[in-house]
Formats: sequence, structure tokens, C-alpha cells
Amino acid sequence: MNAATIMIVEDDDGIRELLRLFLLKKGYEVVQAEDGFQALALLEKEKPDLILLDVEMPGMDGLEVCRRIRLKTTLPILFVSYRKELVYKIQGLEAGGDDYITKPFDFNELEARIRAILRRNGWRNNVEDQLTILKYKDLHIHVDARELYLEGAQVKLYHKEFQLLLLLAQTPNRVWTAEQLYDQVWGYYSEGDVQTVKVHISKLRKKIEKDPANPEFIQTVRGFGYKFIWE
Repeated sequence: MNAATIMIVEDDDGIRELLRLFLLKKGYEVVQAEDGFQALALLEKEKPDLILLDVEMPGMDGLEVCRRIRLKTTLPILFVSYRKELVYKIQGLEAGGDDYITKPFDFNELEARIRAILRRNGWRNNVEDQLTILKYKDLHIHVDARELYLEGAQVKLYHKEFQLLLLLAQTPNRVWTAEQLYDQVWGYYSEGDVQTVKVHISKLRKKIEKDPANPEFIQTVRGFGYKFIWE
């Protein structure tokens, strides 16, 4: 299967070029639009798999562009914005967006969100087909089956536990804050609960670590958050 095509809708030339170069390096096809009017004109011709849509654009803002796109298609839309307040994230989701990331952002986090949205919408490429089982020593995560095996025996996980483990395992050695993990796994419509993340991390460690007090897989980075060690 061919690489996914991402449409970048961004009026800032510098940001648009940085996004283009990053996505090309990651193996995506890229289509560019300087504003909402150009994006709507290119939409049917280019047929992208996902749209990166800036919110603050002159003439027609990203929210209005999203509403017009939603009259025609359910194509995945990831909003990009300087607005960090929860109310703006909610506005973006209510307008029809699938996700919302704020500037300045980590490019690896951006790609992780792109891949997550594409997977939720049924898009897979040949590389992802080969990675449906994540393996580290005796810990095997069956992504599509949503199952976990440790030393050959299945380990029962609740839905949120599996989501949390999968997010960490798919971004090995990246440090996530508790707030970021809550945001990714539990969603924008709830206020971040750091304690909820701590409880789920503790439960995961009891299920997958030989010594939960000295974890091998899910490690704490003091003062920052958590990371999954995948050497």
C-alpha cells in the first residue's frame, strides 16, 4: 500500500515548509495549501488521507474550513493552533476535528498523533503491517488483537491499561508527562487527573514487571514523567 498523503493547510510559509520536510522524511506524501480557500479547491483533486489544519488563518479560519469539509467528507482532520486553552480544543473537536495539537509542538508527538488518527480510520501501510506485534524480551504486545503476552501467557488488561501501555511502547524512550498521558488516553473532555495516570501505571507494573518497585519496562523519570524502555 502507498504512503499516506497529508495535506498541510498553513498560511505561515516557514512553518508549512518545516512540516513538509519533516513529513517527507517520515515517508508521507505531502500536499500544501496556503489558506482555507485553496485547501477546499484542492480537496477533491488531491484526495489526502489526513489534513493538518491551522486554526488561525486570515480570510477563513480553520474552524470554518473544517465545517465546510465536514459537509462533504469524514476525512481525518488534525488541528494545529497557538491556542492552548481547553475551550479552543473543544471548539475544534466540536467543529469536526479528530485531534488538536498546540504550537510549538514536538514533531515526533505530531507524527504519533497522525499515525494514531490514521489507524483509527483504518489506514495501514506495509511497515505498520509488520509491526502489529511489538516484542521486547518476553513481553509481546499484539496491537490489532489488543492482547498482551508475558512469557507466553496472556495478561489481562483493561481497555485504558492497554491504551496506556501501547502509547508508551509505540514511543520507546520518549518521556511523557502524566498530563500528556492523560490527554492522549482519556481525552480532552476531561480535566487531566495525574492521580489516574499514577494508578494505571502502578497497575501495569504489577502485571508486567518482575519487580514492580524496580521496573524494567515502564520507568519513572524523576521530575518529568514516564518512559518505556525499548532497547
